[in-house]
Amino acid sequence: MIKKIIGLGIIGIAILLIIGIILSYYSIKEISDDSDMMIKGDVIMPTKVSRPGCEKIDKCYVPSVIEIKKGKQVTWINEDSAFHSVTSGFYDSPSELFDSGYLDPFESYTVVFDDIGTYDYFCTLHPWMKGQVIVK
Repeated sequence: MIKKIIGLGIIGIAILLIIGIILSYYSIKEISDDSDMMIKGDVIMPTKVSRPGCEKIDKCYVPSVIEIKKGKQVTWINEDSAFHSVTSGFYDSPSELFDSGYLDPFESYTVVFDDIGTYDYFCTLHPWMKGQVIVK
């Protein structure tokens, strides 16, 4: 009787392991298929930057300064759980060259820079968030 119980227990464990392996394979496959759909960003708004303090370690936009060639684009991605924006100029004097409006979490915004220059930008909701695009 004990041999039957041990044998059934081993068979049961083997079946559970096989089911677990099959399910994990399908979940990994689904995750890797979804990652192809993710937008690749040049500048990230990481988590928790809606609170003051990220400016002290220069991590409100990552990177906070990006250098590109004339005619290239920059894509910003909001990876925070809060709304953010990418607005040209400074908080007290926006330049109206570009403005993403409010970006929901995981939304992106892209700008093509056709002219050489330095472009400052900020978040209209969080004035401590500042960045710069340098176009050469």
